[in-house]
Amino acid sequence: MIFENLAEKLQDSLNKLKSKGKLTEKDLNAAMREVKLALLEADVNFKVVKSFINSVKERSVGSEVMESLTPGQQVIKIVNEELTKLMGETESKLELSGKPAVIMLCGLQGAGKTTASGKLANLLKKTKNKKPLLVACDVYRPAAIKQLQVVGEKVGVPVFSMGDKENPVKIAEQGLAYAKENGNDLVIVDTAGRLHIDDNLMAELEEIKKVVNPCEILLVVDAMTGQDAVSVANTFNERLQITGTILSKLDGDARGGAALSIREVTGSPIKFIGVGEKLDESALEVFYPDRMASRILGMGDMLSLIEKAQANYDEKKAQELEQKIREQNFTFDDFLDQMQQMKKMGSLTDIMGMIPGVNSKQLKDINVNDKDMGRVEAIILSMTKEERTKPEIIDASRRKRIAKGSGTKVQDVNRLLKQFKETKKMMKQFANMEKMMKRKKGKFGLNPFK
Repeated sequence: MIFENLAEKLQDSLNKLKSKGKLTEKDLNAAMREVKLALLEADVNFKVVKSFINSVKERSVGSEVMESLTPGQQVIKIVNEELTKLMGETESKLELSGKPAVIMLCGLQGAGKTTASGKLANLLKKTKNKKPLLVACDVYRPAAIKQLQVVGEKVGVPVFSMGDKENPVKIAEQGLAYAKENGNDLVIVDTAGRLHIDDNLMAELEEIKKVVNPCEILLVVDAMTGQDAVSVANTFNERLQITGTILSKLDGDARGGAALSIREVTGSPIKFIGVGEKLDESALEVFYPDRMASRILGMGDMLSLIEKAQANYDEKKAQELEQKIREQNFTFDDFLDQMQQMKKMGSLTDIMGMIPGVNSKQLKDINVNDKDMGRVEAIILSMTKEERTKPEIIDASRRKRIAKGSGTKVQDVNRLLKQFKETKKMMKQFANMEKMMKRKKGKFGLNPFK
């Protein structure tokens, strides 16, 4: 889960306030001390933490909080608002001006620029109907051009390259000309990085900026680098005036405090967060400060969950499934199809974290394991067509065969069959309930004027 450790500690600290009928300044100070420690342990910049705590305390000691019926809830509301403000208040949209629009990606080596280039190209192709071109300007890192070409092929986006012997500034210039000639309305320039910031790197990036005149300069920062990410962002901002940040590998770090510091320290917004290794459009998420604050505080993020479902669920299949549930014809093929639709939405743990009221501790107890989904998938795929439609025919010998074919144990097969039986029973109850409601509606009539 994103911000796992920070979320758990903040929720623990603030939940203690909820149970108090009346709140004293001493209670508030104790809670804020815990919040301060949680933020510092999560790698949030010290100055940012100090400013944040002062703002929360200043707003919380007022009479409208201390004398309210639910002072604890009021403090949590203030923490949520200040956390949102800290991360940028509202979503910062991309400025795609120019023909073609040019986005320049920069950052240190290993931050994930090349992967981010592919993810961004794919996202804008799918959501904005753009015709992107990736330009390979990293001529220093071995196989960097080849990596971008592989990424481009996977997402179906062309890559402009002149090899690793040409000057990166010339490659950027020629790439822009190529885009104009070939009708590409978006150019994403993948620039070179270094293991550390040096003057040669920054001078080259400044030259590329002059040549392509980008509408967006996005800094790709590895969220796992902690406090270093803030100083890196500062230097790039001073030299290039970055317009936004992409935080990569955010799901790989339980702390993630860099995300809470970059916006405040540099003044440039976080525009996207990279989650997972996949290159599909769900692997790069638009950054919404208010939604992220809610997730950190265990309040959920239903808007993002709905958007993920709408983007990944096939409406026709959903209607067909509804019909099957009504007619009680739900099979293992349908079960498998639903699992595959869910997998498109991303990590199960992340999806669960978007549901209001499900906090980080509960997620640990639930122990949602994406590998379990793979095991279930293997078991179903090891069944015959008839077995998937009529699971009641699966006897002891068939169970052994399925277990062997899926690389699992007979107990795993038994568990899945039991779960499926329970799911069908529950669906039958829903279907019967719906029929009963319809009968009642017809019998008594809900509209007296009909």
